[in-house]
Amino acid sequence: MTKIITLNKPDISVVIPIYNSANIFPELHKRLVRTLEPCVNKFEIIAVLDGCRDNSYEVISKLSIEDKRIKLIEFSRNFGHQAALTAGLSHASGELIAIIDDDLEDPPELLPQFIEKIREGFDVVYGIRRKRRRAFILRLLYKGFYRILGNLVDIKIPYDAGDFCVMTDRVLNVLVSMREHNRYLRGMRAWIGFNQTAIEYDREKRFADTSGYSSRKYIALAFNAIFSFSYKPLKYLTVLGFVISAVSFEEAFRIIFLKLTGRLPEVPGWAYLSVAVLFLFGIQFIAFGIMGEYIARIYDELKQRPQFVIKTKRGFDEGTGHGSGQ
Repeated sequence: MTKIITLNKPDISVVIPIYNSANIFPELHKRLVRTLEPCVNKFEIIAVLDGCRDNSYEVISKLSIEDKRIKLIEFSRNFGHQAALTAGLSHASGELIAIIDDDLEDPPELLPQFIEKIREGFDVVYGIRRKRRRAFILRLLYKGFYRILGNLVDIKIPYDAGDFCVMTDRVLNVLVSMREHNRYLRGMRAWIGFNQTAIEYDREKRFADTSGYSSRKYIALAFNAIFSFSYKPLKYLTVLGFVISAVSFEEAFRIIFLKLTGRLPEVPGWAYLSVAVLFLFGIQFIAFGIMGEYIARIYDELKQRPQFVIKTKRGFDEGTGHGSGQ
C-alpha cells in the first residue's frame, strides 16, 4: 500500500467511508465546513464510496464540483468499512488525518477539540463513546465485546473507542504500511503506540435512513479484532485440552480399578457415556472452528489480493494513487 505524498499539504484530511448516504452527506459536508474553516487554513474531505446502492455518487460528485475540497473514491463493489477507511487513509495528504463515519453519530463539531489536543503534543486523539443512542441490548453487547476483547489481547485497546479520531501523518505512515487484510483499524492504531489520548462524548442518533452495518458485519469485525490481535483462544484451548485429558485419565483409571476389583456396576451407563461423548465432540468442533479462523486469515494473507478495487476517483492530482489497494 502506498501513501500519497502531495506538495502544499492540507492542514487536515478528513476520511469518510460512505455507504448509502445520499440523504446524509450534504448535512455532514455543511457541518464539516462550518467546523473546520475557523480552525484550519486548508483541509480536504475524502469520501470513499463502498459499493453504494443509492445515488450517493451523484450527490457527492455534484458537491465536489461546487467545493473542490471534496475528493471522491468509488469502489468497484462493496469491500467493507475497514477497506474504505484504508483506501481513504492511503490517499490522505494532510499533516493531520481525521476519521469520521458518514452517519453523523460522531459529531464533526468535536474535531477542533481533537486538533487542539494534537497541538498540545499528542499523536493520536480518539473519541470514547460515553453514551450511545441505541437499544439497551445493543449497548450491552457493545460494552461486553470491548471488555472481552480487553481481556484477550496483549495490547491495551481503549474500551468504547471507535474509529473517530485525529492522528498525525507519522502515525498514518505506519498505519498504511501495515499490510494485513483482515483489518481492525482501532486495534492497529492502539498497537502503533506513540502518544495517545481520548476525549469522551455522547454519540448521537443516525441522521437519516438506517445503518448499512448489519449484525453479520459487526460479528465479522469482532472476529477480526479478536483473531488479529490475540492468540489467547488457542492457549485457552490447550489448557482446556489438558483439563479434559486429566479428567478422562482419572475416569479411565477409576473404571479399570473397579473392573479389577469386581465392583464395576453391571448396568450400562449409556446416559453418562452419551453426555461425555457429546461434550467432547462439542469441544472438538469449537476447537476446529477457532483454529479455522486463524488458518483462514493465514490463507487471506497468502493470496495477496488487493484489499479494494477503485472504479473512479475525482479531485485527486493526475497519476496519484493506485487502482487497487495493496
